[in-house]
Amino acid sequence: MAGSRSKTKAKKEAAVLEDATIEAIADYIIKGNVKNIIVMTGAGISTAAGIPDFRSKDTGLYDNLQRFELPYAEAIFDIDYFEERPEPFYALAKELYPGKYLPTKTHYFIRLLHDKKLLLRNFTQNIDTLERLSGLDSDKIVEAHGSFATASCVECDQPADMDNVKKAIIAGEIPRCEAGHCKSLVKPDITFFGQSLPKRFFKKLADFDEADLLIVIGTSLQVQPFASLIDNVPDYVPRLLINKDKAGEHHSPHHGFDFKWKYGRKRDAFFSGDCDQGCERLAELLGWKVTTVSWMRRRMTHSFCSAPGRT
Repeated sequence: MAGSRSKTKAKKEAAVLEDATIEAIADYIIKGNVKNIIVMTGAGISTAAGIPDFRSKDTGLYDNLQRFELPYAEAIFDIDYFEERPEPFYALAKELYPGKYLPTKTHYFIRLLHDKKLLLRNFTQNIDTLERLSGLDSDKIVEAHGSFATASCVECDQPADMDNVKKAIIAGEIPRCEAGHCKSLVKPDITFFGQSLPKRFFKKLADFDEADLLIVIGTSLQVQPFASLIDNVPDYVPRLLINKDKAGEHHSPHHGFDFKWKYGRKRDAFFSGDCDQGCERLAELLGWKVTTVSWMRRRMTHSFCSAPGRT
């Protein structure tokens, strides 16, 4: 028992950062303390890709959706509303369908962590599949809210032929189930309000016990249960938030970030800026800048030429 307590104490002491900065996180990595990084990502990492926010009034996408007279913006992702009026969602899906946008520097930084054999898992809230397009192994990705990668019937759960789904969406049509005489709506396997999260999400939660560094990028940490995942890593594990604004502060010793180190753990750090800036800065501090940029450009060129729908 005494040996176990000593081991835990040693881990806590080893995890103390010099200060609450990205520089301290880089120093922690350089010292060889890190082998299993979990990265949590939100919509902010895809902003630089040009993906529009359907709730922003200064976009053509917003104006296009107004013709459907949605009762509220998020109704487009409500399963009950979708089953009654699927047209708004498919208008949005046509704009966001994979192949139209390319991964950002942040996506390629996460891929680089994998190449350096430091990435345990990337938990993402995003449905745009840009993680996959960056070349990151699908096994390393947990799409907490599903994605456009697969689709199925809302009635019989029959997996859909994705080539046919894509053709229908791009043509402005509504895909239907092709199993027998079903003909019910087919929906990309995106988690709508009123639906359970993917089984893979819950299966991979055990990863947090194995993590030795948590990096959170481009999310306001407002949506549960994703937001509370930051508390799933052990108390001695450092955590870095890369975001324009601070998020996830809940003023409790056991819940949320503690950037002011009020509770004495000295493990949380914050980088204020856009996602690409933060990832480039961390890569630079780690001595990876040249490798990241040159490799990224090659991959982006390849991805653009080979992405679905490109000729």
